[in-house]
Amino acid sequence: MGLGALAVTFGIFFIDFLVGTDFFSFITHKIWGKFDDRNELKKFAKLAAVFFCVICVYWGLRPLKDSIFTSVIGIDYQPLAKMLSPFIIMPLVILYSKLIDMFPRNKVFYVLLSIYGVAALIFSLIFTVWFDLTTVIASPYNFLGWAWYVYVESFGSLVVALFWGFTTDITVPTAAKRGFPLIYLFGQFGNVMGPLVMRAERFGFASNAPVIALLAILMFVTGFLMWVFVSTTPASQLKGYEAKKGKKEEKKGKEAGFLDGLKLLFSHGYLIAITGIIMFYEIVVTILDFFFKAAAAEHFRRTVPAEIFEKSFGAYLGDYGVWTGIVATLCVLFGINNIHRKLGTAVSLVLLPTLVGVAVLVLRLSPTLQAAFWIMVFSKAVNYALNQPTIKQLYIPTTKDTKYKAQAWIEMFGSRGSKALGSTINLFRGFLKSRMGAQAGVALFVTLSTGVSFGLIAVWFLAAIYAAKQYNKAIAEDRVVC
Repeated sequence: MGLGALAVTFGIFFIDFLVGTDFFSFITHKIWGKFDDRNELKKFAKLAAVFFCVICVYWGLRPLKDSIFTSVIGIDYQPLAKMLSPFIIMPLVILYSKLIDMFPRNKVFYVLLSIYGVAALIFSLIFTVWFDLTTVIASPYNFLGWAWYVYVESFGSLVVALFWGFTTDITVPTAAKRGFPLIYLFGQFGNVMGPLVMRAERFGFASNAPVIALLAILMFVTGFLMWVFVSTTPASQLKGYEAKKGKKEEKKGKEAGFLDGLKLLFSHGYLIAITGIIMFYEIVVTILDFFFKAAAAEHFRRTVPAEIFEKSFGAYLGDYGVWTGIVATLCVLFGINNIHRKLGTAVSLVLLPTLVGVAVLVLRLSPTLQAAFWIMVFSKAVNYALNQPTIKQLYIPTTKDTKYKAQAWIEMFGSRGSKALGSTINLFRGFLKSRMGAQAGVALFVTLSTGVSFGLIAVWFLAAIYAAKQYNKAIAEDRVVC
C-alpha cells in the first residue's frame, strides 16, 4: 500500500501539471466547452481519476460476477439471483443511509471501500481454498455463489451512487455540463482497463480467484485517491447548487431518518420519473442481457474443457466489457455529450429509448450470439456515455437527502428492482424450453419479450419528457425540485 499511496500521490501531481497546460485546456474547451478557471478543470480531472478507479474495479468485477456464479451455481439461476438481490441489498441501503446521517460523505466513501475491499480478500481466499473454481461442480446449494452475486450487485448500487451523490453535491448545473462528460470519459477508460487487465490469463492464474484480491487492493487505492482529492481541492470548488427557493425549507426540516429517502422517492413525481427512466431501461436490457449470457454460457459449455470454463467464460465477458468501454469512449470523444449541451435535456433523455427500440427489433430479426453481443455493447455504451451523465445532472436541483438517500433507493428500486422484474420475464425462457423444446421455446420467448419491451419503451419516453421538463423549470426558476 505504501507504493500504491506513492503512485496515487504522484498521479495527483501529474494531473495538476497536465491540467495546467494550454494543450489540455484547448482540448477540453473544444470537446466540452470552456471551464471557468484552471481550478475547476483540476477539480473535475481529479474526480475523473477517482471515477476511473471506481469503474475499473466495477467492470473488473462484473465479468467475474457472471462467470463465477455460472460455475458455482449455474446460468439458469441467474434470473432468480437478480430477483432476490434487491431484498438482500435493502438492509445495506438502510445501513448506508444511516452512515450518511452520521458522517461526512467522503468518510462514508472511505468506509464503504474498506469494507468491500476486505470482503473481496475473503472471497478470493475462499474461492482459492474451499471452492476451487477449476473443479467446483455447479449447484444451487452452493451458498457462496449467491453471496458473491449480491456482493458485486451491491457494489454498483452503493459505491457508484455515493460517488455521484458526492459529486453532484459539489457541482453547479453549468459546470456539470462541462465536467461530467470529462468524468465519464475517464470512467470509460476504467470500463476498458478493468475487464482488459483484471483477468486470469493476464497473470497466468488458473482461475479468476486471485484477480479478486488485486481488485481489493485497487479499492483501497481508490479510497486514498478520494482523500487526496478532498485534501487538495480549494474550498471554493467544493460548493454546489445553492438555490434561493427551497433552501430555507431544507434547513428548517427535521433530522432525516434512514427511510426518508424511500419516502422522498414515492412522494415526488420528479423522482418517480427518474426511477422510471432507469427502470424501463434496465428491464428491457435485462431481457437482452440474459439472452446474450445464456447463449454465451451454452456456447462455452460445448466448446471448452470444464476446468477452464470459468476462466474462458470470464474472458469472453471481459471482452464484452472492453468493447463496451471502447464504444462509449469513442462516443464521448466524438462529442455525443454535445447532444445534451446543445439540444437540451429532453433530446438527450429520449435518444436512448429510441436506440434500444432499434436493438430489440434487430434481435427479434436475428436472434444469434453475435448479434446479442453487439446489441449489448451499444446499448450499454450509449447509456454510459450519454444517458447516465444526463440522469446524474437531474439530481443537481435537489436537496442533500435526495442526492444521497433517495438516489440510493432509486438505484436499488430503479436498477436492482427493475432487473428483478426483467428476470421474472426471463424465467419464462426456461419454462417455454421445457414445454416446447429448446429451439421453439427460445423463439417464442424472443417474440413475447419483444412485445413487452416495446410497451415499456413507450412509457419510458413519457417519463423522460416529464423529468426533463421539471429539471429545466427548476433551473430557470432557481429552486430545488424536491
